[in-house]
Amino acid sequence: MNTVSAPLPRLPAHEAAELQQTWSDPPGLIGWLSAVNHKTVSMRFMVTTFAFFVAGGILAALMRLQLARPDSKLIGPDFYNQLFTMHGSTMMFLFAVPVMQAVAIYLVPLMIGARSVAFPRMNAFAYWIFTFGGLMLYIGFFLDIGPDAGWFAYVPLSGPQFSPGKRVDFWAQMITFTELAALMEAIVIITTVLKMRAPGMTLNRMPLFVWTMLVTSFMVLFAMPAVMLSSTALILDRLVGTHFFNPGEGGDALLWQHMFWFFGHPEVYLIFIPPLGFISSIIPTFARRPVVGYPAMVLALIATAFLAFGLWVHHMFATNLPELGKTFFTAASLMIAIPTSVQIFCWIATLWTGRIHFKTPLLFVLAFFAILLLGGLTGLMLASVALDTQLHDTFFVVAHLHYVLLGGAVFPLFGAFYYWFPKFTGRMLDERLGRWNFWLFFIGFNVTFFPMHILGLQGMPRRIYTYPQEMGWGDMNLLASIGALTIAISVLLFIINVLKSRRHGELAGDDPWGAGTLEWATASPPPAGNFELMPVVHGRDPLWEPQGMPSHVTGLTNKHREVLITSVNDAELDHRMWLPSSSIWPFLSAVAVTILFIGSIFTPWAVVWASIPVAIGTTFWFWPRRRTSELRAASEIRP
Repeated sequence: MNTVSAPLPRLPAHEAAELQQTWSDPPGLIGWLSAVNHKTVSMRFMVTTFAFFVAGGILAALMRLQLARPDSKLIGPDFYNQLFTMHGSTMMFLFAVPVMQAVAIYLVPLMIGARSVAFPRMNAFAYWIFTFGGLMLYIGFFLDIGPDAGWFAYVPLSGPQFSPGKRVDFWAQMITFTELAALMEAIVIITTVLKMRAPGMTLNRMPLFVWTMLVTSFMVLFAMPAVMLSSTALILDRLVGTHFFNPGEGGDALLWQHMFWFFGHPEVYLIFIPPLGFISSIIPTFARRPVVGYPAMVLALIATAFLAFGLWVHHMFATNLPELGKTFFTAASLMIAIPTSVQIFCWIATLWTGRIHFKTPLLFVLAFFAILLLGGLTGLMLASVALDTQLHDTFFVVAHLHYVLLGGAVFPLFGAFYYWFPKFTGRMLDERLGRWNFWLFFIGFNVTFFPMHILGLQGMPRRIYTYPQEMGWGDMNLLASIGALTIAISVLLFIINVLKSRRHGELAGDDPWGAGTLEWATASPPPAGNFELMPVVHGRDPLWEPQGMPSHVTGLTNKHREVLITSVNDAELDHRMWLPSSSIWPFLSAVAVTILFIGSIFTPWAVVWASIPVAIGTTFWFWPRRRTSELRAASEIRP
C-alpha cells in the first residue's frame, strides 16, 4: 500500500506561541524542579533509568572480571555479594520496568492525540520518588552498606539473624520507593488511555503499543502491592521485632517466596509486554503495511496478562510444595507460550506480506525473534519440575533469565530508541554507528550468555565468587567475560551516537519513517502542548487513511491547560477540563516522603514526625487556586 503522511493543520503564529507558553515549563532552577509536562518528565525518566542501566552494567562487568579465570582473588566474597545483589536489583527495579513506563509517558499521549497525561503532578512526583529511591540504594552501596542478600532477598538469609546491620533494610526500602512510583505511573497511564483519547479513537483503533501499556499498567496494580507488602513485613521483622517470616515464632519462611514471586513472575511480563508494543509499532512501519491480526494480538496481550499471575510457583519447584500442585504450574508455564506465539506469527505475516525496509530499528526487532526463541525454549525446559530441580540455582537459570529479559526487552528497547529518537529530538541517529551498535550487542550478548547454559549443565552454581581450576569452567567463563566486554563497547557506541546525533544529527522532519500512527502527525520534537489542533481519528493508522487527517477539534482555549475528556469505549466527546499547572510541591512532597522512608530505617519514630512535612507538602500541592465555577466554565466544542 502507499503510505500517506498528512500532518495536522497549524494555528496562526500568535496563537501557537500563546499555546506554547501555556504548556511550557517555567524557566530557572525552581521552574526545572516544578516541571510537570509529560515529555519533560519522561525524558528525565529515560535518562535516569539508562544511567542506572549503565551502573548495573558496570557491576556486571566487575563480576565477569572476577569470574573470568579460576581461583581469582580480585574481589572478595563480601563485596561480590553486594555486586550481584546491586546488579540484579538495579536491572529489575531501577531499569527494566521504569524505563518502559518512561517511554510510555512520552509516547502514549502523542499516540492517542492528547495534550498531556492525566494527573501531571503525580507523574512528576513519581519521577522524584523513583530517583530518590535509586540514589538511596547507591549511596548505601558506596558507603559499604549495600544489600548483599540477592535481588530477591530470601529469608531467613535476609532476616535479622543472618543479615545484621542496615544492608537489607536499604534494599527493602528501595522496593517501597520504586514500587510506589510504578503504581502511580500505572494510574496515570490507565486514566490517560481510557479517558483522554482523541475523538474517534475507539478501543479497537488504539495503537498496539498503547494496548500493551494499558495491559501492563493493570498488571502493575495487581502485582506491585504483593512485593511492597512483603518488603514491609521484612522491615518490620528486622526493625520492630515482628515474626512474619520466623518459623520459630509462628511465621513462615516460605511465605516470603510466595509473596515475592506472585509479584516477581508477573514482573517478567511487566518488562516483556511493553517491548511487544515497540515491535508492533516498528514492524508495520518498515514493512509498509498495517499489522496482521490486530484483534488476535490484543487478545493475546490480555491472555498473557492473566496467565502471568498463575506461574509464580515455577520459581519454587525446589521447595517442599505438593507435587500435584507443581504440575498445574508446569501446565500454566507451558500455556503462556501460546499467546506470545500468536503475536510472533502475526509479525511474521506482516513482514512476509509487506515491503521490508532494513533499518537499524528493524534489525533489533529481528534479533529479538532469534533470541526470544532460545530464551523461550529454555523456559519451557525449566517448566519441567524434574529438570528444574536439577538446574535450580545453576548458571543455566542465569542464562535463561538474560535471554528472556535482555533478549526480550533490551533488544526491542534499543530498536525503539532508534525508531523514536527523531520524535524525541528532531534528529536522526547515525545509521552506520547504529549498525555497529547492533552487531556488537548481538554478538556480545550471545558470546556472554550462551556459554552459561553449558556451565549450568556442568553444574556451576550461581552466586559463587570463585571456583577451582579442576572444575574445568575457566574457558567458558573467560569467553563469557569477553562477550561482556563486547556488550560494554556496544553500549558505549550507542551513548556516543546519542550525544553526537543530539547536536549534529541529520534533521528528521515530522515523520522521517513514513509511519501511520498519530505521534508522527505533529512536529518533531513535539511542541509543549503536543498538538496545536486536536485531531479526530478515523482509523487504526490515521496517517495512512485515504482521507488523511481531514478534521480536528476547535473551541479549546490557548490560555489554560485545557484537555478533552472522552468516553471509555468509543472516545466520544464527554467534557473538557483544566489540568493543574507546574508546581514545586510534588518535588517538595517527594523530599518529605524520602525523609520519612529513610528515617524509618533507623527509627520507627520517623514515621510519626516525618508525616508532618509530608502532610504540609501534599496540602499545598492540592490547595485550590481557582474557583470551581471558573474551572467548569466551557465554551462549545465543535468537531
